[in-house]
Amino acid sequence: MNLMQVVKDQFAATTELPQFSSGDTITVHYKIKEGNKERIQQFRGVVIQRKGEGHTATFTVRKMSGVIGVERIFPVNSPFIDKIEVNKYGKVRRAKIFYLRELTGKKARIEEKRFFSEK
Repeated sequence: MNLMQVVKDQFAATTELPQFSSGDTITVHYKIKEGNKERIQQFRGVVIQRKGEGHTATFTVRKMSGVIGVERIFPVNSPFIDKIEVNKYGKVRRAKIFYLRELTGKKARIEEKRFFSEK
């Protein structure tokens, strides 16, 4: 048996997160330490990529702050992530939607994925 795999499985601290992929709009509640105080900051934006696997997996969230685009990379298994809320499921055809960086205004909108219930 691979010794590295055994160590990864033993020390992996996994947290339960909702299923989301690129194109989805999510809110990440992130713990921030300032001095001896701790607060939770919300970062709401569109997931533009998911990368890696296992305990090294990350995802990138992009939001618009005024007219400036801000991107932040979060590790999936970070102890600083309090929770993740999925606000909207997006309908995209690519796994990494970097083309969103060049688009502005109405062109940068992502169509919402519709779910139909069976009757």
